[in-house]
Amino acid sequence: MKRLAAYGRLICFFVAAMIGIQVPQFVDQYGDAVYAHLNEAKASVAEFQQEADRYFDGSIERLIDYYRASDDPVFIDGGESIESIYQRYQTLQSAWNQYQQGHWQRYQTTFLSPVVDIRSEAWARYDYAVRLTPEALVMAVAVGLIVSLLADLLLSLLLWPLRKRRTVAH
Repeated sequence: MKRLAAYGRLICFFVAAMIGIQVPQFVDQYGDAVYAHLNEAKASVAEFQQEADRYFDGSIERLIDYYRASDDPVFIDGGESIESIYQRYQTLQSAWNQYQQGHWQRYQTTFLSPVVDIRSEAWARYDYAVRLTPEALVMAVAVGLIVSLLADLLLSLLLWPLRKRRTVAH
């Protein structure tokens, strides 16, 4: 039984390490996707920014207000479209700035405060490649160790009532 438990721990560690080794690659892929979408949004905003530069001292917000103040429903809808594109650009710019703040910030941004549709896209396109970088190896060992320790602790807690009964019976 002890040997089976030892093999179980090894398998748990190995599976967790294989998951952990993927994490840095996924974080990089998420960052690449944010950057690509940001560049696309920049290109979309650029035309409106030129118009805002020309007529509203560079203020896209004033350009949007101008469109909305029109009596023409086409202009009003155009203002809403410009605002939507501009908000997307601001969201992506903020996400990219947050992603670039530091090494651990990349992980926090990817897993705790992502742009949800981009993270879903990165997940859907993720190719389970194993890049054996020092970062990936450290992450693999860390995740493997943490998951193994948590699994061992959980199993000990679940089996604790049985151990107590067994020692009382002897």
